[in-house]
Amino acid sequence: MNDDTNTDERPADGEERRSSNSRTQSGDGADRVDGDPLRDDTGGANEWEDDVPAPSDGRVPGDDPDEGTVDDPDGGSIEDLGSDVQIDAEIDEDAEDGLLGGLQIDSTAEIKVPDRLVDQVIGQEHARDVVMKAAKQRRHVMMIGSPGTGKSMLAKAMSELLPQEELQDVLVYHNPDDGNEPKVRTVPSGKGDQIVEAHKEEARKRNQMRSFLMWIIIAIVLGYSLIIAGNILLGILAAGIIYLAFRYGSRGSDAMIPNLIVNTADQQTAPFEDATGAHAGALLGDVRHDPFQSGGMETPSHDRVEPGAIHKANKGVLFIDEINTLDVRSQQHLMTAIQEGEFGITGQSERSSGAMVQTEPVPCDFVMIAAGNLDAMENMHPALRSRIKGYGYEVYMDDTIEDTPEMRRKYARFIAQEVEKDGRLPHFTDDAIGEVILEARRRAGRKGHLTLELRNLGGLVRVAGDIARAEDAEYTTREHILQAKGRSRSIEQQLADDYIQRRKDYELQVSDGFVTGRVNGLAVMGEDSGIVLPVMAEVTPSQGPGEVIATGQLKEMAQEAVSNVSAIIKKFSDEDITQKDIHIQFVQAGEGGVDGDSASITVATAVISALEGVGVDQSLAMTGSLSVRGDVLPVGGVTHKIEAAAKTGCTRVIIPEANLQDVMIEDEYEEMIEIIPVSHISEVLDVALEGEPEKDSLVDRLKTITGSALDKQSVSQGPSSPSPQ
Repeated sequence: MNDDTNTDERPADGEERRSSNSRTQSGDGADRVDGDPLRDDTGGANEWEDDVPAPSDGRVPGDDPDEGTVDDPDGGSIEDLGSDVQIDAEIDEDAEDGLLGGLQIDSTAEIKVPDRLVDQVIGQEHARDVVMKAAKQRRHVMMIGSPGTGKSMLAKAMSELLPQEELQDVLVYHNPDDGNEPKVRTVPSGKGDQIVEAHKEEARKRNQMRSFLMWIIIAIVLGYSLIIAGNILLGILAAGIIYLAFRYGSRGSDAMIPNLIVNTADQQTAPFEDATGAHAGALLGDVRHDPFQSGGMETPSHDRVEPGAIHKANKGVLFIDEINTLDVRSQQHLMTAIQEGEFGITGQSERSSGAMVQTEPVPCDFVMIAAGNLDAMENMHPALRSRIKGYGYEVYMDDTIEDTPEMRRKYARFIAQEVEKDGRLPHFTDDAIGEVILEARRRAGRKGHLTLELRNLGGLVRVAGDIARAEDAEYTTREHILQAKGRSRSIEQQLADDYIQRRKDYELQVSDGFVTGRVNGLAVMGEDSGIVLPVMAEVTPSQGPGEVIATGQLKEMAQEAVSNVSAIIKKFSDEDITQKDIHIQFVQAGEGGVDGDSASITVATAVISALEGVGVDQSLAMTGSLSVRGDVLPVGGVTHKIEAAAKTGCTRVIIPEANLQDVMIEDEYEEMIEIIPVSHISEVLDVALEGEPEKDSLVDRLKTITGSALDKQSVSQGPSSPSPQ
């Protein structure tokens, strides 16, 4: 079903698409093959419409109850779209608070995997329902989100959900009037092979007749030259000329064989074409270069035509991930193809002989699913995005989902799906499923949520299964999952661990005593790795107006964070710092530099320590953003940062109070480190600085200046981390 506003742009479903100038004209003969049993003399294809077989099961498209019922796409209920896919296993409602959500199973072998791909999608309920609506109404969709959240899986599912249509084969014919303008014809699915075979058979018969006639003439010439003329050399020369003449003439009949560029004979569902990263020729079609362009050795132009992904996706789905990587010219042509529903093929290289060839328009009536990360919209052609939005949907893919018993049961099904998809992994026990769900909680980085970056989580499942398989174990157990966590570490995790070890080897890490102007900051490397990043500060007399100088390859956000900290320092200090330079160094920040504002409280503590000459506890690490009024704001990656602090030997760590609910550290680190939540910079100084009289004076002064009504006592001990168990 097409959009009512677009009916003037596309012919009705099932209608043969063909340019009017490709139809056979009286006496033309351009699109006619003598002896073709499949076609009449006019080249029409209407008589084939009645020959298209119905589905073998006699089902009328749309009658399948599993296809779901969709209400008005502009509103209404979506309860019948299949969002609530239940697990086919026994559920104990009294045990729903458990890791498996009350699922009573011994292993994933007892979990049935849904047949439809769309029902295998975990989470992403909004995106899933939008895709089902879009499939029903043949709308375009743009999905934006983090890698591994299910964009490509939903795109493949859409090809299964599209209403069943009459697929088409596409043939390209030689144009005797202009060889550089091949003619295009569409026929019902499966007829293309028959037409090509009929043409080949006809050409074979003509070549047999030509060969028979050629050898008779050669025999006559040789006989005449040998018996009558008495000059056998002249006869051989004449026979050679006759042979070459016949061979050259036979090329004309071979050129009449059409080129089947789109063959859907074996296609049971709507086509799905993944054009991610495709160059212009692979996406839009191309015409191959012909090095022999004359002398009777050239290849006919219609034989050199190659279809693009947009043509192969006709009546189906075209999926393009990282849509912003397409060059502007390709995006413009793609926009034209979406609007017109057809696009001619030409050579994409200006230096190729194929650039002179331009076919008639080739059908490309596809539904496009564009995907990418958040930055994909920046380099995307505005008109192309408008075309998708105007005739479809835009969907943001969630990174996490609320941790509910139903979702935990679906995660168990996700593991069963991964095992079945791989085909070689042992099934997972209930304890192993629970450990994977714990890891999903940890990777979410939010209390009460599960991660939806399931590609990475699936990697953990496969590594654990490989370990179990290597041991010839009947099932994958919790121990295999724990081993897999160590073996499936990301590159960033491995680098971070190596970084921590090297600092220990060279005694660059200080984890005891008090040092003035030095603070153990915390940072993340990549998405799942924490490191300790010391920050040092020094105050020196200035040779001119005082300034704050920060080094360590700070990026824009980090520089802004230093500026914010400077405002607090200027307001806090009793001394005139206009005649002093404040130097801030992020020690061994590495080539990647420092970005983000999570080191704000670290910088503030280091500078205040240097200004006042008060030491900082080196067994303490800290992370947190800072407002210009001194409030400690939440940051990301607190779990990985805390674990990094524990690995380096720190015994206490300061985090923003708002992040306390996000902490999901591993069991092994719980006894190694104490977590101290804070909400104001005065609390940070109260914990970090040494010396009671000096510290109390600084803290009281800071509370007064920032206007914060904090009457808390020194926070020397905070609650321990909640166990992921």
